[in-house]
Amino acid sequence: MSFPDAARVELDKAQQRRNLRKATTTIRAKRAAVVAEVPDWEPLRDEGARVKDEALHDLATHLERLEVAVTAAGGTVHWARDAAEANALVARLTRAAGSDEIIKVKSMATDEIGLNAALAAEGITAHETDLAELIVALAGDRPSHILVPAIHRNRAEIRDLFEAELGETGLSTDPAALTAAARRHLRERFLRVKVGVSGANFAVAETGTVCVVESEGNGRMCTTLPDTLITVMGIEKVIPRHADLATMLTLLPRSSTGERMNPYTSLWTGVTPGDGPRDFHLILLDNGRTATLADPVGRDALRCIRCSACLNSCPVYERAGGHAYGNTYPGPIGAILAPQLAELRDHTALPWASSLCGACYEVCPVKIDIPTILVHLRSRVVREQGAPPSERLAMEAMARVFASRRRYEAAQRGARLAGLAAHLPGPLRTWSGVREPPQAPRRTFRDWWRSR
Repeated sequence: MSFPDAARVELDKAQQRRNLRKATTTIRAKRAAVVAEVPDWEPLRDEGARVKDEALHDLATHLERLEVAVTAAGGTVHWARDAAEANALVARLTRAAGSDEIIKVKSMATDEIGLNAALAAEGITAHETDLAELIVALAGDRPSHILVPAIHRNRAEIRDLFEAELGETGLSTDPAALTAAARRHLRERFLRVKVGVSGANFAVAETGTVCVVESEGNGRMCTTLPDTLITVMGIEKVIPRHADLATMLTLLPRSSTGERMNPYTSLWTGVTPGDGPRDFHLILLDNGRTATLADPVGRDALRCIRCSACLNSCPVYERAGGHAYGNTYPGPIGAILAPQLAELRDHTALPWASSLCGACYEVCPVKIDIPTILVHLRSRVVREQGAPPSERLAMEAMARVFASRRRYEAAQRGARLAGLAAHLPGPLRTWSGVREPPQAPRRTFRDWWRSR
């Protein structure tokens, strides 16, 4: 289902719209407060953009340095061209560890490749440990937000879900009670399962260090307790130096959760005897990123650090919700990233899922100019796939009007007549029904010139 059709369905869900409005408004206010505390916020944004651009400019070199550093620290690096290769690697490594189940840290990359479904097809069970991801999984639902996957559900809905799926009784809607119910469900799995799977917020080429930030502590459990740890990381997550983490770990929590720092920041470098997993595997995922990198304008989308600030500021996302985007990455960043990762074979309606208001650019911690990329992708879609027939005919008609003085002046007279009506005629009536049509002047400059 295309975005316009899906958005119509989602807009009819009044409770979901209320949930989204409340959540995004709250997060926006928290973010604004903690950003205002940082006097050099704008220079920090510049530095964040510079770090990401440096990594992307020579991506192959930084990835090779990362592979050398991880290997030297006792880890193993694997390269995956697409989702199928990455999923096959995780399945093979899980079986090699003697397990038929995994515990997972919340990860956009594993959602992107459909890891859970792929493992299920191989007889391997994936246990989500992030609270919001657990809610989505139990409901047979899909995430609707980069940072808060269950943002479209309220506490009463979650209470009812836990009672139905986890066998809980007498639960209240208090967040502490809901969290305790999830903890009872997950604790035994943390202690039993031999294989953990994570994503990565950053990986340092200089040292081979992998970084995961989260707010609940489940990620720390998944990256330290299992015997084997598998990290699936998009190749754009590499940064050149360990010192660059200082910039990124200042920008990310303030932009995402409105916190000064993440409650849990996990850093590991390879394996350490007697401490943590005995085997570490890093899967470097392409899955359309190299093709995205080849676009000199669109490649800036790969700067994204998955903070979700653009979603929380977007009027389209707030009303339509994440499911309308039909992709792992919703909101403004999804509108520019999803079509490019699919190499414009899919999600080609998403670049139009924006009013181009620019709010996303104003809050992006690494200064991705999302409106410019949206316009660029719109032109690419039209250039490579052709405009819709109605749009093409309209543009051809407009070209004929502007090519002739007589036709142009006749169009001006028609515009004055149309302006007298409450709505534009014909198929334009739908457009003017929710907007005030611009009024043509009663006297054009040409008419005035002739009269004098």
